Amino acid sequence: MTQQQKTIIVTGASQGIGAGVVQAFLARGYNVVATSRNVSKSESLSASDRLALVDGDIGDAATAAKVVETAVQKFGGIDALINNAGIFIAKPFIDYSADDFKALAHTNLEGYLYISQLVVKQMLAQQRGGSIVSVSSTLAQSPNKALSASVPMLTKGGIEAISRSLAIEYAEAGIRVNVVAPGSVDTPLLKGVPQDFLKSLHPMGTISSVEEIADAVIFLTEAKQVTGEVLRVDGGAHIGKW
Repeated sequence: MTQQQKTIIVTGASQGIGAGVVQAFLARGYNVVATSRNVSKSESLSASDRLALVDGDIGDAATAAKVVETAVQKFGGIDALINNAGIFIAKPFIDYSADDFKALAHTNLEGYLYISQLVVKQMLAQQRGGSIVSVSSTLAQSPNKALSASVPMLTKGGIEAISRSLAIEYAEAGIRVNVVAPGSVDTPLLKGVPQDFLKSLHPMGTISSVEEIADAVIFLTEAKQVTGEVLRVDGGAHIGKW
């Protein structure tokens, strides 16, 4: 993908992986529309002529519409979408409540659905293809007994499944759809979790940096012949028991 004057949307952008992805694409010359509930208050991002900040709950259809409208009005179109927004709740399966499920489905699934529909519609109208990359989790395909997260993986597994379906549905239009599936990442989301425990979840005994996840996202965004792929950045956790 040529970087010049390309425009990308990043959800869940106020901190962690999202903020890192925004910074990485700005550094490569992209225009970026970044969104989260309070992205305008992010300590990592400041609005500029190449960065638009849109506050709102991405699980609400009205927020998705505002984000897409901002991209089209400010930058003239949309070339890529990074579905990064997501929440994670770890507990035994029988302890999940109805409110837990509603929260997970709202952010992880509705937060994917509405924005992706509008972006695909815009890409089809532009007739120049595009890219959608979503952030899942290695646990969706490779569960770990040490970390019970079955219900969040119900949503993350859904993202991987729909990405494969959309990759087929829109291949002829040149719209590529891929997924990055991280393991443990050094972000505020895992603040307070013992480092030794996080390292134990990877056979390499490491924790990924935000920059390493951003590199994977950039690769899939720009890899013109890659679609329907799940790229696992997890220190080998998907390989099997160790």
